[in-house]
This record gives sequence, structure tokens and C-alpha cells, in this order.
Amino acid sequence: MYHPYARGKQNELLALRESANILADASFVPIIEPVRSLLTGLERALKEITDAGGRAIVIVNPRHGELQADGSAIGDLLDQHYQSNDAISAGILLHSNLSTTAAVALIDAHADHYPVVIHAGFTEARALAEALGDRAQSFTHVFVEDQASTLYRRHFDGATRILLHDGFEALNNADYGSVDPFSDLHVTFPEFGVQGYGDFLTVGDRYREGGGPAYAVAIHLTYIDPDNDDEMLVQHFVSDTNGTPSDTAGKFREALDKLIAEVDSGHSKILGTSGVDEFRRLHASGHYPGLGFVKKLSMRHHIETLANYHAP
Repeated sequence: MYHPYARGKQNELLALRESANILADASFVPIIEPVRSLLTGLERALKEITDAGGRAIVIVNPRHGELQADGSAIGDLLDQHYQSNDAISAGILLHSNLSTTAAVALIDAHADHYPVVIHAGFTEARALAEALGDRAQSFTHVFVEDQASTLYRRHFDGATRILLHDGFEALNNADYGSVDPFSDLHVTFPEFGVQGYGDFLTVGDRYREGGGPAYAVAIHLTYIDPDNDDEMLVQHFVSDTNGTPSDTAGKFREALDKLIAEVDSGHSKILGTSGVDEFRRLHASGHYPGLGFVKKLSMRHHIETLANYHAP
């Protein structure tokens, strides 16, 4: 049903590892695009997920990061640990620079790893559907919403189809307002003729290798609004002392003070997840864990919020 798309940076992989039981219990299937040549973190994340009884999709031809020129090491990892194991599928990323011939070759090369086809800017939908023939319906097809139109998606009718929406607008931290819309796909995805949905968590699809100095610190927490047809929104908690890049820990404290005030207000719609509990512990201790850790907690909270929404 739900497919969180994570790039294989340390804290994104940690968020998946720490959410492994929640992912498995909810039948959520993360999509992981490895971006680091060292695959130790990916291996650990996959082990945690499969040990919990979950599933994952690993992109074998990343578009970003250190493996974009040669993803063979990812295929080797799948061969060594997940040969003919349907818990881990090979994700075939179809982007604008890929030809139909190359796309089919990638799918065939990973036939033993239950390939999932991810459409992200590919332009030859008709040719691919014709080249695959009846096989096209045997694959799961994941469509990045703004890179695969409704007309494009029609070529794969009859297959299991997943729609990915980027609900997070990446801005300079100081430019965030209080609340922004995030997504309604968790409610509306069946109306698009698809069997599942996904997003890019509280990070967004835009890939950045590293950030500059933190003039402002922002913590992003999603929530579902039962008073607005269960739409998901994202609330931003932004520091106030944003004139210089100094004292990141102090800026974090300012943002965290706002977060705790909101969740303790008595009227907040933010779910009391394990991520929120960790923010409470950080607030009580006065500890600053680093911005990557903060991002990890935000992603964990997002996954847990959706798991709670879909719980029977």
C-alpha cells in the first residue's frame, strides 16, 4: 500500500531500520535508492526489515550519488544475500536518459530479484509496454507523479501500479511558514486506479549531497487532519535567531521549544509517536543530537503517523 522513498544516506537508512517493525506490521514497502558506495548501512537496513518480516525495493541503477555511474555492487549484494528471496526486489529506475533497449536489458538482468519498474522521467512508455508484452502486467510499476502523466500510466493498465507524490516543498529553513499541505493520496489513491501510493518522506525528491551553514533550524512534523477530510499536512517549527550560522544547538532549542509547546497545547493534531517521544527526551535533557538525527526522527514520525492511519 504505502511506499516511502528513501535515499540511502545514513539517517534515512537508520529511520527505516528503527521503523522496521512498524513497516512490516503495516505491510509498508520502502523504496531505497542507494547513494553511497559503502553499502554496510544498506545491508543493515535490509536485514532489520527482513528480520521483522517486511519487504523492500532496492534501486539497482541509482540516478544520484556515488553509484550512479555503476550500480553493479548493489546487484552483487542482492545476489549474495537475497537470491530468489521475494522480500527484497530490484528496483529498475527508468529516467529520461534511458532507452527502451537499456530498460528491458536492466529488467532482464535482475529477473531473479522480482523487479519493480520505477518510472521517473522515462519517455518511451508505449515502446516499453510493447517490448515487454504480456510481461508488463506481471511487474509492479511505480510512477513518480510529476514525471509520469496519466496518459503515460495508461500503457501499464492491468499491472499493480503505485503513485508517488512529492508532498514536501524544500525551502531555506527560515522561509517556512507554520503549516503546509502535504498529501491526500493516503485517502484518494484508489481514485487514480492505482493499488498503492508513496512519497519522499519529510525530505522531498530534490537530492542534495550536503547542506551549507544552518542559518535557521526547522523541524517538520506531518499530521492527519480529521476535520479536513483526513488531509495530511506538515507543520514547521522554525528557530527565531536566524541572522548568522552560529549556535546551531541554540537554534535547535528554539525550534524544539515550539514543537513541545504545540504537542502539549491540548489541541494539537500531531500524533504522539515514538519520534515525538524522542523529541520530548531531547527537550528534557537539553541535548542537541545533530541535524541528521532530527531529520531521522521526523521521518520516523511520518511513517508511524501513516501506519496509525491505516491500522485496522
